[in-house]
Amino acid sequence: MSDSDWSDRIVGERMQTDQEFAEKVAASNFSRQQWGLIMTAVEFEIENPDDPESARLVADTSKVESVVPELEKVDQAAGMAAGGGRPDDDAGGILDGVKDALGLGGGGDGIDREQLAAAEEMAQMYAGDLQERLESRGKWEEVCVLARE
Repeated sequence: MSDSDWSDRIVGERMQTDQEFAEKVAASNFSRQQWGLIMTAVEFEIENPDDPESARLVADTSKVESVVPELEKVDQAAGMAAGGGRPDDDAGGILDGVKDALGLGGGGDGIDREQLAAAEEMAQMYAGDLQERLESRGKWEEVCVLARE
């Protein structure tokens, strides 16, 4: 089976973990919208799936750096949507932001290293919470079996 098979199997558990993790997001420096963007760049892997006792769910955060420059823009866009306004100096808006995140736009790297580290740390915390949930629901061994097939 592929990675998507085991990860598809835990969609319900992820949704529940998302709801429970919302408190940690609220206590962090990230808004819900920013956290949502971060999670679009996170993939999950199971290290050592052959042994469920020592297997570990980890967040692959290698792509998070690509969305960090967009975090501030996400909140600005959310504020504009709530207020109905659009700043005059931001003619490109979200599309330019997405182009920049994909490396198709101009400008510097725009990476806030502290934000990147915080995002990576929170993603690992999320992975730990999700693994705990799977273990407590008796689904961890099944997920490990699917991950090694």
